[in-house]
Amino acid sequence: MTSDTGRSGEPLAEVAAQGFGAGADAYERGRPGYPADVVEWLCEHVGIGPGRDVLDLAAGTGKLTRLLLRSGARLVAVEPVEEMRAQFRQAVADVEIHDGTADAIPLADGSVDAVTVAQAFHWFDRPEVVVEIGRVLRPDGGLGLVFNERDVREPWVAELSRLIRWDERQRWRVPYTVETDWSARLIELGGPFAEVERYDTTYRQTLDPDTIVDRVLSTSYIARQDDQAKARLAEQVRDLVAPLGPSFELPYVTVAYATHRTG
Repeated sequence: MTSDTGRSGEPLAEVAAQGFGAGADAYERGRPGYPADVVEWLCEHVGIGPGRDVLDLAAGTGKLTRLLLRSGARLVAVEPVEEMRAQFRQAVADVEIHDGTADAIPLADGSVDAVTVAQAFHWFDRPEVVVEIGRVLRPDGGLGLVFNERDVREPWVAELSRLIRWDERQRWRVPYTVETDWSARLIELGGPFAEVERYDTTYRQTLDPDTIVDRVLSTSYIARQDDQAKARLAEQVRDLVAPLGPSFELPYVTVAYATHRTG
């Protein structure tokens, strides 16, 4: 995250830290991982594998990090929110994680072969960030982005988005997966990167009523609300999914991007 301000005038770093700090445990329980095909695509197109040094930037609780471990790469993580780092250490104990932000990465110049950013680049898509990512990458090092977005073509998912007022979320609203062509945005931001490749796939997360509530309450702008408001929303979510049974699937559209450092 950076110190940029959003539409409310609040620093985005503060907004995110408060939200994700308050909802870190719910984030770990309720947020999805990533489909196997997108992880395979990232490894192939970004250059992640045995003997490679990889930074998972803004790693959160390590949802992507733990999947990349299977590649045989040497992983390190950076995450600015203390509560998220605590969850990360429990979930991915054998990967070192540092306190740091995307515009001040606590790694040496040219120290990694690849950088991944999962579900986070929309928080810090600024020119100085792509320069900073380029700084820590070795020549021809890869940058990979991945996003999960709920698939609102499913009627109950569309209603879930209405319940959490997703289309109205916060005056500090930042661009997200379906609202931004990140291929074009990366080029627009400049920095030492070549042509961007894109990969589209889908993912289905198996949930129960408790975990869908965690999924909702882990949303940064909801996690900042008072306990009464969160309890009221949790009840509405439980009512919504009750007809789906004790176990159901939440569909996602998953999009990944890959590019490489030039020079």
